[in-house]
Amino acid sequence: MDRHIFNTPFPMLNRRQFGSGLLAAGIVSALGLGAMTPVFAQDVSVEKLMAGNTLPDITIGNKDAKVTIVEYASMSCPHCANFHKNVLPKLKEKYIEPGKVLLVMREFPLNQVAIAVSMLTRCAGDNDKTAALVDVYFDQQDKWLVRGDLEPKLLEIAKQAGFTSESFKKCLENEELFKKLVEQREIASSQFGVNSTPTFFINGKSVTGNIMNIETFSNIIDPLLKAAS
Repeated sequence: MDRHIFNTPFPMLNRRQFGSGLLAAGIVSALGLGAMTPVFAQDVSVEKLMAGNTLPDITIGNKDAKVTIVEYASMSCPHCANFHKNVLPKLKEKYIEPGKVLLVMREFPLNQVAIAVSMLTRCAGDNDKTAALVDVYFDQQDKWLVRGDLEPKLLEIAKQAGFTSESFKKCLENEELFKKLVEQREIASSQFGVNSTPTFFINGKSVTGNIMNIETFSNIIDPLLKAAS
């Protein structure tokens, strides 16, 4: 794997902010995070939130939906993987597929591993292919986010999305994409107060922590839908 991803200085947030342990080579892991109670943080106007991005948004659902959820996630975050594996399917069934909610996925990489995986998802192709590969990497996070050589694990998954060894390496050498992902994280942190993953903005209202069930989302979404009807 190109060493640029792991050797380029990366603006880590401190261990207190993320409660993380360390993997080999000084890579921060989110595997040690404990459960967090969802809490409301500062609100951000939807207009400002939607303008604050350096990359095309990854979206799922109706762009004219009454409720927009902006998700900031790290590919190395187990709570983010839990959301994608166990909560998002129910969110899709209840709100996204009926056209009531638009989900906007944005990367907030916590470490070089997360930014490398985010680069690979961005190189997958169009919006739908990127979103699909995000789900695959989250679904198999416990298989690739382990000690040892990451390259064969990440490459094996990428090949399922049509990557070759050459396109895999070329993607991880894309310095412009690397820079934009870092800038996106810096905007989220400095302008929107994001300092942990996952963080969700639901019509501009911030909810952070380990959201374990659809009920938590429903309690926030349903009043918004009612008010918009």
